[in-house]
Amino acid sequence: MSQNLVSNHPPQFKKPRMRRLDWRYIVGLPVWVAASFIGANVIVVAGLLLLKITFKYTPVETDPVFNTVLAAVVYTLTLALVVGVPWLLRQRRTTTTDVGLQRLPRWMDILLAPAGAIIYLLLSALLITLLGMVFPQIDLQQAQDIGFRNLADYSQYLLAFLTLVVVAPLAEEILFRGYLYGKLRKHAPLWLAILITSGLFGLAHGQWNVAIDTFALSVVMCSLREVTGSIWAGVLLHMLKNGLAFYLLFINPSLLSTLGG
Repeated sequence: MSQNLVSNHPPQFKKPRMRRLDWRYIVGLPVWVAASFIGANVIVVAGLLLLKITFKYTPVETDPVFNTVLAAVVYTLTLALVVGVPWLLRQRRTTTTDVGLQRLPRWMDILLAPAGAIIYLLLSALLITLLGMVFPQIDLQQAQDIGFRNLADYSQYLLAFLTLVVVAPLAEEILFRGYLYGKLRKHAPLWLAILITSGLFGLAHGQWNVAIDTFALSVVMCSLREVTGSIWAGVLLHMLKNGLAFYLLFINPSLLSTLGG
């Protein structure tokens, strides 16, 4: 009777138990993710050169359609390389649980996202302030190049929104808080998995001020992955953050200048 009662409850997600500390994975996984991202960009650049040579096609770098397609192709290729190559060469499968997609979003994910946003903003402000005190020569006000400029009509705004607020957060969460963090947690303690994942995520964004901000964002999103066992709360937080940035950059830029003094 008790067995029947237990079996009626849906199975709960179990966080992966950390194996012994294995530096091959701890070092190799972030290197592999970075190499896959670079490889995807090399493949895309080679493809564009081939189009230019064969069909005399030179895309306009500020074209929203071009940037949207380019971003989607780079993210898709990166994920394909990261997951596909280990499976083809070593039969190492990546499951939906590994990347935090074993379930659909829940109300708790929706509630945790704005709470995480507050923590992220406080942590980001603290880290940027400390960086400015230690390295006053660094330009912490440098604008980030997000690839979209001079949007002209609603279709271009829509493409920019879909790329920055939907595609990028989902793809980056699957790659970083999903694949990289999920794999690292099997071989590294919590603090080290968060530090490596967030450090690589910050470096991927280039500029010092953006890197520190995205590092803080990643720390919070890794924590949400750890608490919920899924990437959905992080995805929603990431979308919320990028959505706010989209509003300030493209919809109401005067508010940004007002806030900046």
